[in-house]
Amino acid sequence: MIDNIDLTRAEYWLPLAFIFLMGLAIIIYAILDGYDLGVGILLPLDSDAESDRDTMIASIGPFWDANETWLVLAVGLLLIAFPAAHGIIMGEFYLPVTLLLIALILRGVAFDFRAKAPTNNKFAWDKAFKAGSILAALSQGYMLGKYVVGFDSSLSATVFCLLSALGVTVAYAFIGGAWLVMKTEGELQKKIAWWTRRAAWLTAFGCLLVSTVNPLMNDAIFKKWFALPQLILMLPYPLVCLGLFVINDRYLKSMPHHRDFGCWIPFVTAASIFFMLSQGLAYSFFPFIVPEQLTIWEAAAATESLMFIFIGTMIVVPAILAYTLFSYRVFWGKATELKYY
Repeated sequence: MIDNIDLTRAEYWLPLAFIFLMGLAIIIYAILDGYDLGVGILLPLDSDAESDRDTMIASIGPFWDANETWLVLAVGLLLIAFPAAHGIIMGEFYLPVTLLLIALILRGVAFDFRAKAPTNNKFAWDKAFKAGSILAALSQGYMLGKYVVGFDSSLSATVFCLLSALGVTVAYAFIGGAWLVMKTEGELQKKIAWWTRRAAWLTAFGCLLVSTVNPLMNDAIFKKWFALPQLILMLPYPLVCLGLFVINDRYLKSMPHHRDFGCWIPFVTAASIFFMLSQGLAYSFFPFIVPEQLTIWEAAAATESLMFIFIGTMIVVPAILAYTLFSYRVFWGKATELKYY
């Protein structure tokens, strides 16, 4: 099969195909694992809120572990398709990646043990689950900030990375709250709507801050967004994002709705915002996979290797997508009691 491929053309489109697949995996991960990390972040720590915590954790019970598959896929594609970039990026992210792995392990242990531990220890595992969720979100936010500043280690860049860590944590709380609005009912849903609305305000402020700082720190990104005719072509982008925030805010402000009408609206708008933010970052940095250092073609593996891997990827990725869609279809609806057998 490889012998019949025009390798001159394949050298061009194969890296594009793999960066698309890696970007798809990252976007899906940010939305799916973002909401279940957000649920963990929002867990109330009142000793009398055990029932609320049970319902919140039950809402992610069938999904949370499978959601992390997309992170594994994204990192795997980076390693096999762009090995030169993998070495640089993972070298820069050594400490936050270590903290992320610790956080994900803590979440997994806490999730399983909370249902099996004695009643007086259950609260401790809930706190561990919340701590793991916060640490994972902070680690991912710090890595995002580090990537945006091109792995700069100056004081101003470090401050930006810390703000990015907080911003991603708040954004995960936002989409996690939107998920819970869709999955819960009654008084718990009202409380979560209040939390989600405030988290959305902070997320919008964070988006504005990043959208302002990022072009100012990078002349190439500034020209991509503000030079003509790009300015005119890209103007609808922030306006659509703003519109989604407004729709979300108006819906949450007017809750509860008759017969829970449109309970899916906050999650769909939040997921759409995440998608648009991801696309904005991709547009800002393309064609670089390591900012200002390596393009996707410079970092790509050998064409023959990419072609071999591409065939397998075309089998694996649709299978993961199909499983994901099937699991969400089966467990759709309001959260019910989480049971272990």
